Amino acid sequence: MADTSEFSYGSHLQLDKLLSTQVPVSGRHDELLFIIQHQTSELWFRLVLAEIDAARSRLKAGDLRGALKALKRVAVVLYHLVQSWEVLRQLDPVDFLSFRGDLGEASGFQSWQYRLLEFALGNRERHMLDAHRDRPEAIAQLEAELSRPSLYQECLIVLDAGIGAEIPIEALVPGGGYEQQQAVLDGWAVVYRDRARHAELYDLAEQLIEIEDRFRCWRFNHVTTVERVIGAKGGTGGTSGVHYLRRMLDVVLFPELWEVRTVL
Repeated sequence: MADTSEFSYGSHLQLDKLLSTQVPVSGRHDELLFIIQHQTSELWFRLVLAEIDAARSRLKAGDLRGALKALKRVAVVLYHLVQSWEVLRQLDPVDFLSFRGDLGEASGFQSWQYRLLEFALGNRERHMLDAHRDRPEAIAQLEAELSRPSLYQECLIVLDAGIGAEIPIEALVPGGGYEQQQAVLDGWAVVYRDRARHAELYDLAEQLIEIEDRFRCWRFNHVTTVERVIGAKGGTGGTSGVHYLRRMLDVVLFPELWEVRTVL
């Protein structure tokens, strides 16, 4: 156990170190808001990733209630992240343009934690690794994520064990993107049609829907915030800016859980 005899609020949170990491490069007042917005988002991403890892471990151990607790935390943090875009919207276009040129090619597109989150949730486009080639430690973590089942795949393993859904093995293989499976849709339909019998699986399905719903809201707020601030300008990281972000709105993480509402 760590020696806590000299622990204080500041030492436990390492506030001296934390509060020294906001280093504006432009000298513009509004850059501090920009930095803190993104730093706090990265901290919340770290927590979301930890809770997703906990959920997957608990699913593998057969602790469905424990997994649901972790997934509830994921949804709550995503709700907070959705609301946090309101802070960045306090930058008007002129405010941001006053220091945008000082950012060089730095871009949120280079956030390896965000990419890790996308991979963990099942949006696994390997070409997205290219944005992180200059950081071997990030590539190692991203490759490790691609080598394990996504959150949804772990849930499908539990679904298969719970009701004998006969899910094709290719749907459970880590690495590539996930494609909708009829057996998975049929399995979730069984759960939804008899919620009393499959209460925990139903709760799991609805918690996944809550997570994707909030992640969609986060993406949408990202698009509208960027458009409010820079319009249709290209992104600093070489992306097409708002046009790229709009394409991301079409990504569906847990397709059968949305489709099952149609077939019921």
